[in-house]
Amino acid sequence: MTTSTPDIIDLLAGIKPGSSLDRIRTQRPETREQAQKSYLALFVPDTIGDVSLVERQAIASFVAGLHRQPDIFEFYVNPLGDSEENRWLVEVLKAEIGAAQAVGPYGQYPAGPLSVENAQGLIYQVSKAGHEALGEKLAAALEHAHLLVFRPRDASSKALQALLDAGWTTDGIVTLSQLVSFVAFQIRVIAGLSLLAASARRAAA
Repeated sequence: MTTSTPDIIDLLAGIKPGSSLDRIRTQRPETREQAQKSYLALFVPDTIGDVSLVERQAIASFVAGLHRQPDIFEFYVNPLGDSEENRWLVEVLKAEIGAAQAVGPYGQYPAGPLSVENAQGLIYQVSKAGHEALGEKLAAALEHAHLLVFRPRDASSKALQALLDAGWTTDGIVTLSQLVSFVAFQIRVIAGLSLLAASARRAAA
């Protein structure tokens, strides 16, 4: 694990060295290390590849916003806001997050026993203004991220083709999926640690 980049989950969860939560995480060092390596690979990569850092930050910010996690949203969106070149993107993302809010999961299962769990919900599309600002590629990424967060059962070859048609490469699609999965995982871990911290405070009261 790099010494120059703080552990991202510790940072976002407000975990201090030597605290009870720090001791809990220390009990699973491999899990802790792998989570940090995943963060570094996605957001501090040795090679940028087919997904720019701006695209990575925008997608992560959007996913955090869909999960209604303002602190995590701010963490990922701040580099965009600090850049004069990309500052405009912050307001576009906020507007799209507002339009994309939903409660899931929902979608359609193939015909069979699980069909009884079919549920209707928002099929999100980037607004016309957002599409013009973001461009075809990033707009398609946000729509796909929304599908993965709220309608994973609707993921299909058609959804992947929409990304390819918008200019995403196969490697880029893999990175996009990893970004969505990692931020969702990160949010779940931080939520669990927050519950543990609250429980410990109640027990000590």
